[in-house]
Amino acid sequence: MLTVQTAVINFASMSTPLLVLGDFAWDVLIRTNAELLRGGDAYGEVMLTPGGSAANVAVWAQRCGIATTFIGKIGRDRLGELAKEDLANEQVNAYFVHATAHLTGSVAVFVDHTGERSMISGKGADHYLLPSELPLSLIQGGKHMHLTAWSFFSDPPRTAARTAALAAQQAGLTLSFDPGSFQMIKEMGRETFLKYTQDLGIDIFFPNFEEGSILTGQKEPEEIAAALAEIYPNAIIMLKLDAKGSLVYEKGQATAISPESNNLMDATGAGDSFAGAFLSHYLKTKDAVSAAHFATKISAWVIEQLGARPKMDSRLKAIIG
Repeated sequence: MLTVQTAVINFASMSTPLLVLGDFAWDVLIRTNAELLRGGDAYGEVMLTPGGSAANVAVWAQRCGIATTFIGKIGRDRLGELAKEDLANEQVNAYFVHATAHLTGSVAVFVDHTGERSMISGKGADHYLLPSELPLSLIQGGKHMHLTAWSFFSDPPRTAARTAALAAQQAGLTLSFDPGSFQMIKEMGRETFLKYTQDLGIDIFFPNFEEGSILTGQKEPEEIAAALAEIYPNAIIMLKLDAKGSLVYEKGQATAISPESNNLMDATGAGDSFAGAFLSHYLKTKDAVSAAHFATKISAWVIEQLGARPKMDSRLKAIIG
């Protein structure tokens, strides 16, 4: 029988500049130092690190200077307790739903010797968030909500995520969205994906090149961005281009953002750090180009480390200012 309990951790106010709803999961990160042959062996690193796309965005936004509240579901297990400790240590306010029927989410992250990553996501408690478990008064008191497509690829938690997004829209919040995974979009089907996202009133859309191409059928960055702007009218399209930097498309104007670094060690969480940093800057300044330059610096630092949320050092603190 499902047992659910909700808790608010370090919750100071019913109003917050940024709400992030979605997944908290622990990454089992495996990185090889050399090419791993089929059936072979190699040395490398094996680490347990905090993750989940939505939680990563929340942490990076908070690190970069904007008060952030995370909303998600975890198991009543040791990893769930560690999740609460992790966000508390990051000074992220958190509204957690607890369930005994499902364990806290976990993800196997394989990083090859070139720094490219592949993931296998287990269906933990974060995949079973229900509409009845949403803190609607908290959502309605916010200013901006961020969602990722990892809350849309299956149901639950899709109905809960859509309920939260529509409640936010009705309350006058702005909304940002990360489409999450080109492979999952492809498996779900483009038309189905659009059916569940086009009516949300998305204000900022964070695709990477592959996701944008799947959604539009285009192959050039400016053409992808322009086509996405037609799909999501009035949205700023923040197209991430990895080693080629990024592209801001706003009100018909495309602005290329040069990369800061191509020293790739681990791409895990790069897009999440970009989104969190962008939102922290943009929600205060309303300057998308400036926010993109700032976010590029943050994500460039991230890819030179291991894990989605490496501990801050003096160089990162100097970038944040």
